[in-house]
Amino acid sequence: MPTITLDRDRFSSYVGRDLTVEEMAKWLPWLGTDTEEVGSDYVKIEYNPNRVDFCSYSGVARAFRGLMGWETGLPKYEVKQGNIVLKVDKSVADVRPYVVSAVVRGLNIDYDVIRELMEMQEALHWMIGRDRKKASIGVHKLDAVEPPFSYVTCAPNEIKFVPLDKTEEMTPQEVLEKHEKGMAYKSEVDWASRYPLIVDRNGQVLSFPPIINGELTKVDENTRNLFIDVTGTELNAVSRSLNVLVTALADMGGIIENVRVEYSDKVLVTPDLTPQQMKLHVDYSNERLGLSFSEAQTIDALQKSRLDAKKVEKGVLDVTIPAYRTDILHEIDLVEEVAVGYGVFRLEPTKPAAVTTGKQHRVSEVATDVRQIMVGLGFAEALNFVLTNEVDHYQKMRRKPEGLVTLANPVSTDYSIIRNDLLPSLMKNLAVSKHHVFPQRMFEVSDVIALDDDSETYTERRIHVAAVSSHPTANFTEIKSILESLLTNLGLKNWTVKETNYPSFLQGRAATISLGNMELGVVGEIHPEVLNNFELENPTGAFEIDLQKIIEITK
Repeated sequence: MPTITLDRDRFSSYVGRDLTVEEMAKWLPWLGTDTEEVGSDYVKIEYNPNRVDFCSYSGVARAFRGLMGWETGLPKYEVKQGNIVLKVDKSVADVRPYVVSAVVRGLNIDYDVIRELMEMQEALHWMIGRDRKKASIGVHKLDAVEPPFSYVTCAPNEIKFVPLDKTEEMTPQEVLEKHEKGMAYKSEVDWASRYPLIVDRNGQVLSFPPIINGELTKVDENTRNLFIDVTGTELNAVSRSLNVLVTALADMGGIIENVRVEYSDKVLVTPDLTPQQMKLHVDYSNERLGLSFSEAQTIDALQKSRLDAKKVEKGVLDVTIPAYRTDILHEIDLVEEVAVGYGVFRLEPTKPAAVTTGKQHRVSEVATDVRQIMVGLGFAEALNFVLTNEVDHYQKMRRKPEGLVTLANPVSTDYSIIRNDLLPSLMKNLAVSKHHVFPQRMFEVSDVIALDDDSETYTERRIHVAAVSSHPTANFTEIKSILESLLTNLGLKNWTVKETNYPSFLQGRAATISLGNMELGVVGEIHPEVLNNFELENPTGAFEIDLQKIIEITK
């Protein structure tokens, strides 16, 4: 979860009132944040990634002022008409097709502002940009370059520039191979034949997105005017990132100017801070919060959450949402804003009007019991992906594919099917951990998916438990006794053990476990060929049973 550390003096200046650390620690959680640490002169809070506007002092302060009732309603941001143009070359469409831009003038930048800018960038890269895949931000010293600007591509070794925090010129290819940021994010562009660049009128490089800015436009304490670019693979993501950033800078005293972004087939004037409009039904809000608010009371609560609202018909409000609030997608999100504005601490909890109270599902109860028993028997729990591949799941286990559920468009050949039992995953766990000390005993309790016997399309979800015990003296007797201890502790009696042939197990050392006429699963010693396939040297005992069948028997 993202965090932000709020210095008391600095946060007080943003809020416009002198606050104590105690007041901050008392009221900040009611914005929907968690207090992670309280120091003598700061409060560190953790916030949900959907509240991207909380990545800055400005964003938290504007919400705080609303909560306290000191400043309510929609914050107003003016975007002045600028004269700067950013031209987009057609060639970027194959690499990183979207860019938006803005200018912010008149900032008073010091060390704290620079640090906050860097923290905002990285937070937005993670929360909206998905680690720079969807969006990445460049913040530049405007006065160091000359517009108009161009978003173009170049061959990997065609152009040289000095990347941020370096003193020697590098080509884009050298940046990917030598620069810390280049090595970290090279996968975003190294597959392309040409790399994206933002350059000025004279061909000077501002940015090599999404990797690194140029040293030429590095922001320092003498910077007053900023040129901002946001590039990415999704227009919505780059636009939202820009809106969050420029509104925060406006709250820091900056003046926003738009930029004309000229694509080959369209023109965008950005940033676009037009508020979003949504409807809220007052009865819907009251029902979910247990309140009996009038339209006026609901409007008042929304204004404390820094939204605006007006009545359009009886019981229906037209709500205006600022451009930096990228998290409000549904009417229920507006209900949450009513709760925050009213004060979550004022809501009185009530018991549901039901004849029974909730409890764990029987499947969850049995799964929990099995986990406790297996841990008590000296096994460590493993957690594996439900996705796997045919080689690991069938070929290495000496089995033929059956009841196979495949993915229509797998991202990777390693994850092309959904597993229908757990044992192959545990064998992979042993392969990964074979350099650790022995004995190694692991189990997993999880869902499996298989095609129904009577259909090629209907899939059935069941819960299994599987276990492996690997060490120099592992054998059938040991693993059978473990399984019987599990069944005994689950309260089962009179099961039967019958020899069977199972391709993953040694012949003569494999058996089925049954209760009455219902077969629960299989137990045995892993076949040497399977051990070789997973590059394991020690004998291994294993079992897998269908817990769903036990639940059906014992309910």
